[in-house]
Amino acid sequence: MKKTVVLYPGVGVGHLVPMVEVAKLFLKHGLAVTVVLIDPQAESTDFSSAVARARSSNPSVAFHVLPPPPADSNSDTAPTNPVIQIFRLLKSMNAPLLDFLRSLPSIDALVLDMFCVDAQDVAAELKLPVYYFYASAAADLALFLNLPSKLAGSKVKELGDSIMTFPGVPPLKASDLPEVTHNDEILKAILGMFDRMPDANGILINSFESLETRAVRALKDGLCVPGRAMPPVYCIGPLVLGGGDQEHECLRWLDAQPDQSVVFLSFGSMGTFSGKQLQEIASGLEKSGERFLWVVRSPRNPDYKYGDSLPEPDLDALMPEGFLERTKDRGLVIKSWAPQVEVLRHRATGAFMTHCGWNSTLEGITAGLPLLCWPLYAEQKVNKVHIVEGMKLGVEMRGYNEEVVKAGEVEEKVRWVIASEGGKALRERVAAAKDAAAEALKEGGSSHLAFVQFLNDLDTSTAPTVQH
Repeated sequence: MKKTVVLYPGVGVGHLVPMVEVAKLFLKHGLAVTVVLIDPQAESTDFSSAVARARSSNPSVAFHVLPPPPADSNSDTAPTNPVIQIFRLLKSMNAPLLDFLRSLPSIDALVLDMFCVDAQDVAAELKLPVYYFYASAAADLALFLNLPSKLAGSKVKELGDSIMTFPGVPPLKASDLPEVTHNDEILKAILGMFDRMPDANGILINSFESLETRAVRALKDGLCVPGRAMPPVYCIGPLVLGGGDQEHECLRWLDAQPDQSVVFLSFGSMGTFSGKQLQEIASGLEKSGERFLWVVRSPRNPDYKYGDSLPEPDLDALMPEGFLERTKDRGLVIKSWAPQVEVLRHRATGAFMTHCGWNSTLEGITAGLPLLCWPLYAEQKVNKVHIVEGMKLGVEMRGYNEEVVKAGEVEEKVRWVIASEGGKALRERVAAAKDAAAEALKEGGSSHLAFVQFLNDLDTSTAPTVQH
């Protein structure tokens, strides 16, 4: 009988997309896969359309949406912070998850997203082996596992710009840690999450060894969790969406552009800018004289809540007067969404201005594109440090941590990456990383072998005995 694994990606498009790629990997190796989804309480078109795309393109994967948890009797004390809301929602989903798993004829392992630590209790109850799929960089995992011992009770916001060092990671400023860690309640929840992770049977990481050699070594050597046992770590990436949507207007537009001449600007499913910042970007792109393809999302209004859908942007109102007309021969502005993987892999695309979300970072690297790093939220400032200082595959957009990145910086970096010797050297380094990524995924490559090793370990694994 086929082995069955259940994947539990938690909430958010950024967590669902790579988990579906993990599902494909299990299928390829002959296992049966069920992906268990949580119905986001908010009406989120981004999430529902991502689920619809995942279902239609992966008919062999069973997708199951859990019923919402019983209405919380303390709903009048609902937390205002979206991160705490997510943790509470995930904890409340344990009961429906347990009921669903009990209804399945057999399960051989449960694979959790990093936010789903409370589901470890469900695995324990059913005596199931439990693994994590860590959808960000190995260097992030090394840093966050080690953070409790580095903080030793001090608060992140008190550390200001002081330099912090972690095993296997370039030194970084405390201010580069996710902004949410300035909130004591969230910091406690995040540290609690990383405290439980090493109790699992193993951790799968969406990266490849040659991209993050030092971080992977630090993880495997147990340097990140002093005094504790570290479970096996398997780098099985880069897992990125395969191309699919060949019909989008922007791909036809790219067909008419010269090779490696276009800068693609896209900032993720949550990335939005103020009207003022959009004007600065537009002005910088216009002055640069280079070709560009830019995905613009509506600025968020002050009462925006996590998961809300944004209205379609009104480009005439948001862009400087006459900008679209003056740049129409060398630039294209798209509303809200573009088929990112296809754009990045197009021969005309020459560089990628990105928010440094890990999925986007891997998509850029596997397309061989230099990265212009403009981190916005979550762990993106940390990723920026890995990309710029560690991997040396990108440069930072100066001012990303101030009120606005100025038009002059946009102009200078866009020109530099497309037309300078420095940009050319960067492109050569990324081309080598692209080749290394392809090697890792080949039969006999490091990521392929790591997944085979994981499947062998799965054959002999039992439920972890450590209980908190």
